[in-house]
Amino acid sequence: MAQLAVVLVGVEHPGNLGAVARAMKNFGVSRLLLVDPACSPHDPEAQNRAKWANDVLAATSTGSWELLEEFDLVVGTTGQLGNDYNLPRTPLTPRQLGERVAETMDEATIALVFGRESDGLTNEEMARCDFSVTIPTNPDYPTLNLSHAVAITLYELTNTNGGRAHQERFPLVKPAEKRQLQRLIDETLDSMHFQTPDKRETQRVLWHRLVGKSFLSQREAMALMGFLKRARKK
Repeated sequence: MAQLAVVLVGVEHPGNLGAVARAMKNFGVSRLLLVDPACSPHDPEAQNRAKWANDVLAATSTGSWELLEEFDLVVGTTGQLGNDYNLPRTPLTPRQLGERVAETMDEATIALVFGRESDGLTNEEMARCDFSVTIPTNPDYPTLNLSHAVAITLYELTNTNGGRAHQERFPLVKPAEKRQLQRLIDETLDSMHFQTPDKRETQRVLWHRLVGKSFLSQREAMALMGFLKRARKK
């Protein structure tokens, strides 16, 4: 089963922090990371709200985005849907993510990144993620409480990811290999002619998102790297 971690970026309210820890405990997820938080896991309100999940708060790691470099997949969550010109906000649903995880991933590590209660993740922060996930809600009132969003996402991943151990698995591309593949994509695009720099940047974002969303195996990634290297020689 994939190893899940919850990442809260700029969490603002200690009560929500404690409620997230409690939701994590409900689904057997124990790793919580805080990126640039505005409150502390040691706050009495957070600990009171966590109830029996204070062990999750006690083991919380706090730091910057560099905390996420170790993960095989970094998944941003958003309630703001994009369009064809806002590629980082073209999401899967949690159920679609859970199905892909169950079909292709075994020992992979996945960071589920949730943004601030007030305004979520910025476009720049979404661009740091491999792809995005959104929870379908009533369009008249689409915003979920932070802990509710965490609970729904974890339910879909842990529910779909269970009971599939009998299926054949293939090792997922590792973070270092993924970064190498993305560098090759960038170098290939740099060698091509585009009418404007913006068109090249759009292609770069598009291909980086495709790499993140495709759940490449190590074998597939190696084949794609070989293809890009051969293409650049012609």
